[in-house]
Amino acid sequence: MVEKKVLSKIVYSCYFNVSREGEQFVPEHIFSYQLAGLLRINVNNKEYIFKEGDFRFSRRNQLAKFTKQPPEGGEFKSISVRLDQETLRELSREYGYSAGKRQGDEPIIELKTDPLYKSYMDSVLPYLKLPQEQNEHLLSLKVREAVMILLRTNPMLNDILFDFAEPGKIDLEEFMLKNFHFNVSLNRFAYMSGRSLATFKRDFEKIFHLSPSRWLLQKRLQEAYYQIKKQGKKPTDIYLELGFEDLSHFSFAFKNAFGLAPTKI
Repeated sequence: MVEKKVLSKIVYSCYFNVSREGEQFVPEHIFSYQLAGLLRINVNNKEYIFKEGDFRFSRRNQLAKFTKQPPEGGEFKSISVRLDQETLRELSREYGYSAGKRQGDEPIIELKTDPLYKSYMDSVLPYLKLPQEQNEHLLSLKVREAVMILLRTNPMLNDILFDFAEPGKIDLEEFMLKNFHFNVSLNRFAYMSGRSLATFKRDFEKIFHLSPSRWLLQKRLQEAYYQIKKQGKKPTDIYLELGFEDLSHFSFAFKNAFGLAPTKI
């Protein structure tokens, strides 16, 4: 059983007795608190592990894979506050905040425990009981409060929070070879590579001599074949990891490409 309550800017996740694997594009900065269970996040082939009581800050514009593991006989619980660009721009205009020196590229920052964090997250819990409608103003105030607390406890976050630059144009071949296993739209790939969708498709075909959709399918299937044949992995263990939405779709595409079901390799 999985329950997830979303109040636009505040997300409460609760997973009952299951390990939840998935992936996502992180479009906004996120301030999170791990209430219970274990969270594993993989970004750029680096794994981050967060346990009960941990706080974290996730930078925007990241591709991440995650596993949510409830404690034995318990529930996975977390609270995440989305620090949206609109709110950050408003604060920048009101208080004159602006980014200075670029603060590295670490996608996820583990925050040292601070009483202000715990007090803030405890104050967020009652908001989860409010109806979604007609509470946007209250939720916006809580987001502003979160930003102020983060600036108070970690001044260096100023240069991350108020950096409104969009992704610049990067090496497309290197980017796609690193991220082909993420099941995100072509629009996302284009945005993260610093291109419009039309430019992305044009540049892509110049490099790979295939359409993005066709190349992605072939690349994922080739990697699947390698992992099953050479590394002895099971299809059920890799299809999500390689960007397929479900096992039946993966099995059909695999058999269509190689003439055998993945379980027969």
